[in-house]
Amino acid sequence: MGFVDELVRAREDYERGDWVRALDTWSEVDRDTMDAADLRAAAVSAYLLGRIADAIDYLQRGFRLRQAAGDQRGAVWCAFHLSMIHATVGEPSLAAGWTSRAAQLAKGLDDDAVEQGYVAFLLMFRHLGSAEWSTAGSFAARTAKLGRQHHGQDLVALGLCSRGRIDIYSGRVGDGLSSIDEAMAVLTAGEVSPEICGHVYCTAIEGCQEIAEFGRVSEWTAALHRWCAAQPGLVTFTGQCSVHRGQVMRLHGAFAAALDEFEQATERYRLASALSAAGTAESERGDVLRILGEYDSADRAYQRAAELGCDPQPGLALLWLATGRPAAAVGAVRRLLAEQPDPVAGCRLLPGAIEVLLAAGLVDEAREAVAKLDDVASRLATTAVQAMAAYAAGAVELAAGDVSGSLPYFRKAAQLWTRVDSPYELARTRVLIGRALELLGDRGSAETEFRSALATFTALGAGPATSDTRRLLQPDALPGGLTTREIEVLRLVAAGRSNAEIAAELVLSEKTVARHLSNIFTKLEVGSLTAAAAFAFEHHLV
Repeated sequence: MGFVDELVRAREDYERGDWVRALDTWSEVDRDTMDAADLRAAAVSAYLLGRIADAIDYLQRGFRLRQAAGDQRGAVWCAFHLSMIHATVGEPSLAAGWTSRAAQLAKGLDDDAVEQGYVAFLLMFRHLGSAEWSTAGSFAARTAKLGRQHHGQDLVALGLCSRGRIDIYSGRVGDGLSSIDEAMAVLTAGEVSPEICGHVYCTAIEGCQEIAEFGRVSEWTAALHRWCAAQPGLVTFTGQCSVHRGQVMRLHGAFAAALDEFEQATERYRLASALSAAGTAESERGDVLRILGEYDSADRAYQRAAELGCDPQPGLALLWLATGRPAAAVGAVRRLLAEQPDPVAGCRLLPGAIEVLLAAGLVDEAREAVAKLDDVASRLATTAVQAMAAYAAGAVELAAGDVSGSLPYFRKAAQLWTRVDSPYELARTRVLIGRALELLGDRGSAETEFRSALATFTALGAGPATSDTRRLLQPDALPGGLTTREIEVLRLVAAGRSNAEIAAELVLSEKTVARHLSNIFTKLEVGSLTAAAAFAFEHHLV
């Protein structure tokens, strides 16, 4: 077969979507003999197959050819994709350089040329980095407008999806979701090129995941998975697809399957030379492993996430709390709260921070965080965030002693978690409902809640939650009906520590320590620290 015949066959394979065969053929051809059209197609094939170095080489060759031929339009297209690829693989300086080259070339084109839309999209990212939402939104709108003007559906989808994300960050959640919905309609109609289709899918899903809009996340993740499965040899985008599938599985309590997806995501990111993106997958793995009680493995996953540039908080703080490092956990969440997270970041950070603060007995600080979470819930208005806020508000009221006041919040949270089909979070809510009912003297109803939660935790394999709930059903498992925290306080009392020393060691306020001591005296029916210490020694607590 001659050289020309090989190129014809490669082009035909590419048009059929058989990127593997097409790229195999192009790989046998001397790249210096390829024309600009073949270099463009080869670059797209290499990119989709995860051969990033080859994609960059083909694009750079194509860029030089088009520049030499005076083809500014084609050169802008090459520069656009080079910028996108370098940004995806974690090379922001190179991405910025190609953005500048694209913008410079576009100066020689008409203001309404379609290539101006590609440049507008790249410039949008510059302003996103400095949270200049208004300017970034204007560039996103220009991208979509030029796409519509030239019937360029790639630009329409990119512009709409980006505008949606920006509107969400700007607090216009309804408008943002509407724009993303429209972008997905363009996408699912099959009007967008494969190299852009994957970007839009992942951008849309990530935006909805950030605000816990799980209905859209589930729907579009399923669509993305079908799309990926239909592309022979596809590597790029499959890592992010696995991350999103794992997140959906975790929500629905399929923890083992979620772990498998996160592990696959890391491997697929490696194949696509996008290891910097694997930090999210590792952080998500850590969260699931922590829930399962595999603390050493969770710690390793969180450390890998941090090494890859992803801050694994608040999951890591919750791990420190579970493994007896409350001071470290409190320090981490105080740092997170001091950074004043925006609403989008807040819905991810605040629930865990509140849990840590309450476990440390810092009720006033937790209440302040709940107020922030309430504000986030009112702005985002998604079911899951409203459930998070209701659960947190109930937990604060329960910790503050307003038992009756906590129940309406817990009932609301239970309804909302049922609506999004999150069995683990629903079971956690049932545990607190049970604790409230028990404190109100309704032990029978409390046991019903505890048993329901225990069955769920056991089925999900959530070891720590299973053990904690089983103890609630067997209060005599700890001597004197004391709680785990009360046992910790009693041990320190028996060791001769003062209230101030106990507060410092357990990261509690002295007021909280005094309340625990009062509860201990009541449960043990003793009237002095000496008698309480004697009980501790008698029951081998020290």
